[in-house]
Amino acid sequence: MNKLVVGNILYRPVRSAISVLAVAIEVIMILSIVAIMVGIVQGAATQTSGVGADIIVRPPNSSFIQSIGGAPVPAKVAGVLAKLPHVAVAAPVAVQLNVSGAVQSIYGIDFASYNALRPFNFLAGGPFQGPNDVIVDDLYARSHHTQVGNSIQISNQNFRVCGIVEHGKGSRVFVPLQTLSALMGSPGNASVFYLRSDNPQNEQAVIDEIHRYPGLGTYQVQTLAEWMSMMTPEHLPGFNVALNVIIAIAVVVGFLVIFQSMYTAVMERTREIGILKSLGASKLYVMNLVLREATLVSIAGIVLGMLVTQGLKLLMDVRFPTVAFLLTSHWRIYGTIIALIGSVLGALYPAWKAASKDPIDALAYE
Repeated sequence: MNKLVVGNILYRPVRSAISVLAVAIEVIMILSIVAIMVGIVQGAATQTSGVGADIIVRPPNSSFIQSIGGAPVPAKVAGVLAKLPHVAVAAPVAVQLNVSGAVQSIYGIDFASYNALRPFNFLAGGPFQGPNDVIVDDLYARSHHTQVGNSIQISNQNFRVCGIVEHGKGSRVFVPLQTLSALMGSPGNASVFYLRSDNPQNEQAVIDEIHRYPGLGTYQVQTLAEWMSMMTPEHLPGFNVALNVIIAIAVVVGFLVIFQSMYTAVMERTREIGILKSLGASKLYVMNLVLREATLVSIAGIVLGMLVTQGLKLLMDVRFPTVAFLLTSHWRIYGTIIALIGSVLGALYPAWKAASKDPIDALAYE
């Protein structure tokens, strides 16, 4: 039977190739979009983990997605937080979502306190020298072909690149806190406060002290580990809905292509099916034949899709290093199962139709 299946596939190479390509596109579509969407979320969490903070303090009623919260509270609150027991460093940060060219968060920082959390690793240049200076990380500099002394635009204002640092410090672009908060229309304000305790064992004591302090009781306080645990697709509004819609579209595409391919194959091989049935082939045998052909085409498409997606990842890493493209084993397996099930479902009706053909009618078919 396997020789017959392979022979059927090779007999119509163009149609078989199109079917394989359609399944591959389905796999590429699922894996690449998921890799970018999940990569953005987990990449933001990974970036924040390198800040060097133990605790994150956010204003009352603010979103845990820092870049959409604005700068609603005075940055001088950091001075109050810094005086609390067991707080070694308190750094105010204004966060602005920038969608010009690429979606990214820009950090407005007080350099001294932010650097005290975990020092920047400068690869070129140094700290801010003026209000219109900007520090970028190495990935941003590479993707934008930027060097120290170059000018970049942020919110339609020119900034001079004063330093290039190693990536993994929360953002890829840093400007002075006062400058960014003024551009956001909230001079002297901050979006979030990063705290480093004197000892990780005192994190809960710091949180309790903040909640007891007059005026800070309504602030949202979390350990960095707790905040990172929330940076998952399940906690982002509409994220899983978007993923499911994309996956559903990809499955429909794969289903229709396999259905059309197998249905056409059954119609073209009506006489062959009649010969098989006249020689004693059962309905189950004929169905098995069609389903095996669909499965083999699907497997070839899945393999091709996996290889192309891996190549796409390598291209993204080189061409767009600031865009996280996260291919996980979980989604590779999930994508394989989705494509395989869609293909088999698409072949069920053609297989049933082939198995139901009357041998006499099939042999007489022209």
